[in-house]
This record gives sequence, C-alpha cells and structure tokens, in this order.
Amino acid sequence: MTQDRLTPPDLADAAWRTSSYSGGQGDCVEVAPNLPHLIPVRDSTRPTGPALTFGHDAWQAFIGDLA
Repeated sequence: MTQDRLTPPDLADAAWRTSSYSGGQGDCVEVAPNLPHLIPVRDSTRPTGPALTFGHDAWQAFIGDLA
C-alpha cells in the first residue's frame, strides 16, 4: 500500500513579516499574509524550516480567538 503525500505549498513569493510585538529580538513568529489562498506561519529563528499554513478563514478564526 502506498501513501499519498501532500505537496508542500510554494512559498517563494511569501512576503514574511515579524510581529511588532517581538521588539526586534528576532525570536518570534513570522507570517506572510500576501499569498492569495493561504497564510503561512513560521519560526523566525528557523527561516528555512517548516511553515504551518492556514486558509484565510481558519487564520481569521485563530486571530479572533486570540483577542
């Protein structure tokens, strides 16, 4: 039995930004809100590491729950 694998999204055009709450320390979460169908999130200390991706509705729900 073979297992289907998801193809990672192409994040080459992601415009990453760090939270203004990081205070310029560089130990924060980065988000790239410029992509049309998803919001990728990554650890700023590992910019070549994995990124979590959210659909726009899921991201808005997540942000809404933080407030």
